[in-house]
Amino acid sequence: MDELLDENGSPRDAAAALWSLLDRLGPDELAARQQATELDILTMGITFTVYSDGANIDRAWPFDVVPRIIPGDEWTAVEAGLAQRLRAVNMFIDDLYNDQRIIDDGVFPAELLADSVNFRPECVGARPKFGVWAHISGSDLVRDDDGTFYVLEDNLRVPSGVSYVLENRAVTKRAFPELFGHNQIRPVDSYTDELNKLLSSLAPDGITDPTIAVLTPGIFNSAYFEHSFLAQRMGAELVEGGDLVVGDDDCVYMHTIDGRERVDVIYRRIDDLFLDPEAFRADSLLGVSGLMRAWKAGNVGIANAPGAGVADDKCVYAWMPDIIRYYLGEEPKIANVPTYRCMYDDEREFVLEHLDELVMKPANESGGYGITIGNRASEEELRACAESILADPRNWVAQPIINLSTVPTLIDGELQPRHVDLRPFILTGEGSYVTAGGLTRVALKEGSLIVNSSQGGGSKDTWVVDHHPNNGTAPSTESPLPSPSPSPSQTQSQSHTGGGGV
Repeated sequence: MDELLDENGSPRDAAAALWSLLDRLGPDELAARQQATELDILTMGITFTVYSDGANIDRAWPFDVVPRIIPGDEWTAVEAGLAQRLRAVNMFIDDLYNDQRIIDDGVFPAELLADSVNFRPECVGARPKFGVWAHISGSDLVRDDDGTFYVLEDNLRVPSGVSYVLENRAVTKRAFPELFGHNQIRPVDSYTDELNKLLSSLAPDGITDPTIAVLTPGIFNSAYFEHSFLAQRMGAELVEGGDLVVGDDDCVYMHTIDGRERVDVIYRRIDDLFLDPEAFRADSLLGVSGLMRAWKAGNVGIANAPGAGVADDKCVYAWMPDIIRYYLGEEPKIANVPTYRCMYDDEREFVLEHLDELVMKPANESGGYGITIGNRASEEELRACAESILADPRNWVAQPIINLSTVPTLIDGELQPRHVDLRPFILTGEGSYVTAGGLTRVALKEGSLIVNSSQGGGSKDTWVVDHHPNNGTAPSTESPLPSPSPSPSQTQSQSHTGGGGV
């Protein structure tokens, strides 16, 4: 499915104005606008870091000037589904660290939790404000041939990319100012205000004007651009571990030229194990000794809460439909991609017999690393994957290969279809906020399903368009959701709607 053009090559309703402009501009002017956005990106210093052979390579953010368009009514349904999903996720995490009702009731397997590399015993008994652990999340979405949205995975630890959502919009406004004057494109620039409100709400009771700090590993981290960007936009302090100290009163303080200043809320961009050398890795130089004590005492808010990553696991993902039903008593509003769990003998046997038809994913890798796409892998790669699955079945899931939707993308001066996914960002506290669209990642290589920027992918601005100037509200093309928990035989018959290897 191409999201801008229908099967006859005509623009879909919501994309008509964009397509008309592209036609009027012609290839030379479109190429000039692409070059202008690339110059903008260089001038503004919008970068990301690739780790290669032990070296940190800072690169300009890869961007395609042709935006992706999603009709507003379709997106409204997606927003509701994401908010529902994160409500259930947070109830699940809170339950795991406290009563574990979902295990006692036989809905979630105890052995899966026992083997979880992201379960933190140090968090047992903690009760974060509002019962929320994953305050900032990024759920990766894909669309199949009939336009149905699926959740591909949940990113709950330190999800990155939202700064590029905002910067993509800024450079696209300069590239196509005429379209923003005539289309109702939902804005994205309120995100940092919403993030600031969320973080402020996590301050200890009685503090009305909290000091907020963004805790970064430092300038060599791949997402440092985003850390500094968000701190600047919110007016928050950008700090490293050495800038903070936990006092004898179990409160967190920041070193300043005027002495210590109390910090009330920390937006941490450091993984759990490096967050507090007193509680986790004693050799960590990135964290703050005693931070867990301060958090558990209620003297500082931390987003995302330590331990939230227990639900950021591709094996746990397979239980998400059941988790939603258990805690909310509702059917999922957005389906999972059908998923085989290699920890179970019958599902593992099916996976090993159909390796060339599936995407195999390790449970806790990110950035597209460790994935094997069966129909693109060599015999040697498939054998190595099978050996890894047999050596550690709990660490593997498999999904059918989905034919990801495409969007026209400027390649060598011509518009060509390229596969895309989408990462919306969801803020959860007393209420929920979902970005209008999100980070569209595009596979710049022809036929590739790997969209990650660290592996050669790029990005686009994402427009949620509520009205088209010619015909009002854009029509919905959303298709009925499939069964979210298929048996192996059902999954085989739905092989065109499975995971896309991103």
